Amino acid sequence: MAAIHDFSVTDIHGGAKPLRDFEGQVLLIVNVASKCGFTPQYQGLQAVYERYRERGFAVLAFPCNQFGGQEPGDEAEITDFCETQYNVTFPLFAKIDVNGSAAAPLYRFLKKEEPGILGTEAIKWNFTKFLVGRDGHVVKRYAPTVAPEEIGADIERLL
Repeated sequence: MAAIHDFSVTDIHGGAKPLRDFEGQVLLIVNVASKCGFTPQYQGLQAVYERYRERGFAVLAFPCNQFGGQEPGDEAEITDFCETQYNVTFPLFAKIDVNGSAAAPLYRFLKKEEPGILGTEAIKWNFTKFLVGRDGHVVKRYAPTVAPEEIGADIERLL
């Protein structure tokens, strides 16, 4: 697979979603969790989504329970939490693994395209972010501690 547009994932409602649907857009792909110290970043993710979506930008959120069991709910509970607590309107997807032998193929691709510090491919924690250019290739990887609002200048350059 040459770009993220070659992948298909499962949306939060259980339907197949080809990422080709996002071809030509700048994307911020994030592994998320509802019971994490970084969970308030949902607010910042929604803010950058609203700020840039009309210019061809989307946030794609993938719930993950691999870090301290911080996403224990099912997809219905995750959807309810995101909508009621943070008014999330960006696309949410089915819960996935981002590390290990069961890691989602999309995440294997993202980690190979943009390894972390010292070349490690492992995702360290929830709210690791990948900024993807319109061509479907990773431009930059951000640690969980980087707030979505801090990525605005990088998003602007790609739009």
